[in-house]
Amino acid sequence: MKQNRQTYIRRGLLLAVLLAAAAAAGSLWNAAQTAGCRQADLAQITDLSFLPDAQQAAAGETVKRVCLTFDDGPSENTRQVLAVLAKEQVPATFFVISAENNSKDLPLVQQEVAEGHQVALHSASHEYKEIYASTDAYWADIEKLKEALRPYIDVDSIDCLRFPGGSTNTVSRKYGGKGIMQELKAQAEAKGYHWVDWNVCADDAAGGHPSARTIYENIIGDVGDKTTCVVLMHDTNATRNTTKALPDVIAWFRTHGFQFCTMDDLFAADAAQ
Repeated sequence: MKQNRQTYIRRGLLLAVLLAAAAAAGSLWNAAQTAGCRQADLAQITDLSFLPDAQQAAAGETVKRVCLTFDDGPSENTRQVLAVLAKEQVPATFFVISAENNSKDLPLVQQEVAEGHQVALHSASHEYKEIYASTDAYWADIEKLKEALRPYIDVDSIDCLRFPGGSTNTVSRKYGGKGIMQELKAQAEAKGYHWVDWNVCADDAAGGHPSARTIYENIIGDVGDKTTCVVLMHDTNATRNTTKALPDVIAWFRTHGFQFCTMDDLFAADAAQ
């Protein structure tokens, strides 16, 4: 009986050690492999002042426009996103990063530009504690991103960016103080950048990997009576279900009379008014 008890104890200790090791390994793997948005860190209420006024057609009807935007790529999954967009003949805007986990996929920005999409700036590291430590730290991160992109595309012509977490995120306050996002928006405008939030969210960066159906319903449910939609999605390896939802999302917007455009197209149309 005593021997059996000792055996159970040893087995229990061994199991505890193995579970702890597995958890540690998983945490290290995630830290090394993932960089990008976490749903909990995204702004819940975004600043919509970036949106142009509703466009009016010649007949007096409002022109309905939708910008499909993808954050945190490129990744291997970006290839599938681009394939869907090419098949559907739909342009999109990609807010890209240049972290360790996507360095091998960075040349895909060339394909994005060649196929008529817009490449815009998001972050190099996407590490909130680093990029939001100060306004200087943020702009140093943007310069690092631009240098990583420079071998592939004309980075000096890029005038559009999206702040990690959105322009009204609160996670930045922990590192750079309460007013850092207002400062950064003013600085971005002074530097000639359009900063871009969103008004429709796929919630595809949520934990548990939401299904394609859930992502579709999140997007459609967010549209409401909006006539200009900027849809936040992600093209990371962790959001493959977004790619699966994409054909149905495109079909819905097309059926409901929306014109697809990039953010540059949207701003150009506004400037032409």
